[in-house]
Amino acid sequence: MNRGFSTILAAQFFSSLGDNALLFAAIALLKSMDAPSWQTPVLQQFFVIAFIVLAPFVGAFSDALPKGRVMFISNGVKIVGCATMLLGMHPLLAYGFVGIGAALYSPAKYGILTEYLPSSRLVWANGWMEGLTVASIILGAVFGGLLIGHRVEDQIVQQLGALEFNGGIDTAPEFAILVILGLYFIAAILNYFIPKLAIEHSLPNRSPKFLLLDFWHGFKLLWKDPLGQVSLAVTSLFWGIGTSLRLIVLAWAAVALKLDLEQATQLTALVAIGLAIGSVVASKTVELEHAVKVLPLGIVMGFVILSMALVSDVKLAAVILVVIGTLAGSFVIPMNALLQHRGHQLMGSGHSIAVQNFNENLSILLMLGAYALMIDAGLSAHTVVVVFGLFLSATMGWIYKKHTHDQD
Repeated sequence: MNRGFSTILAAQFFSSLGDNALLFAAIALLKSMDAPSWQTPVLQQFFVIAFIVLAPFVGAFSDALPKGRVMFISNGVKIVGCATMLLGMHPLLAYGFVGIGAALYSPAKYGILTEYLPSSRLVWANGWMEGLTVASIILGAVFGGLLIGHRVEDQIVQQLGALEFNGGIDTAPEFAILVILGLYFIAAILNYFIPKLAIEHSLPNRSPKFLLLDFWHGFKLLWKDPLGQVSLAVTSLFWGIGTSLRLIVLAWAAVALKLDLEQATQLTALVAIGLAIGSVVASKTVELEHAVKVLPLGIVMGFVILSMALVSDVKLAAVILVVIGTLAGSFVIPMNALLQHRGHQLMGSGHSIAVQNFNENLSILLMLGAYALMIDAGLSAHTVVVVFGLFLSATMGWIYKKHTHDQD
């Protein structure tokens, strides 16, 4: 691993760490405002809507500039969004602005892998990228949980409140957001030192109409390609279920395990630990040309999620969450690498990842919407767990059956 690739990984780690910690800080901020409970999944919806709306344009933006420069600009947008939350903008709107930065950032952070490394190293590189991203999710949950906890409130925030110039920081969520702002600044510095690579697949026309038509062409191209279709379907389903599961675990832990928000937040890190394990296993054992063979693991994952409804012991819950994460990492990493490889071959890395982001975040938006409706309808956390587990197993089973049939 050379310095350039290490810098790419470090920049992604700190930027993603900020995104994940900020989610829990924003949730705590909503609770301190006595916001309705349905706003918690809607918070994540505000974040992902930018990925959907900007999808036709971010791929062209990513391919038009050196991707390190794109990552630097995008991280600057995140800094502005985080700062506005600290200055009093409603968490939904401010986190949505951070989502704009993330939407711009995503095609560049994955696209740079296909430009910097040969295809034979893509699964390995994705293992590192996803492994560190997962590490940022783990630490983001743990770090975010600690920052919004009672110890920070009682010790650090009260001491700040005694100062004449405390910047208006008088709650734990506000202090957490201030710390997270520092993480984004670290990421921006690292972005600046990412190696400058030659521009690939630059568009001859950058008018909105052309970009929309170009995006639609790429969208159809990936969905019509047999390998692109199955990998796009699987990654979209995974991120829809996975993002919802992070929030479902918070509600489920409060009911089934009697944990408070700080403890439940840290419990979500166990899924990410499993995801890291699965990522390492997949990167070492699954070759790109055999990626589709891991699809049955997604069916098993759905049934393991369903088993959460029967658990009331914290230790057993911890084991189940690690297993869920391990299964997820074992099938999503090969699928992600396959999708990047096919997309890079068909249309260019930035364009293909923009299409990927559109589909994955549309799935997240729909899944979170379904979760918000379930909450509003008064369904229990156990019922929600059962519904999501059955849906994942049934859908993965259908995808696997369809792909097998298409190959015959």
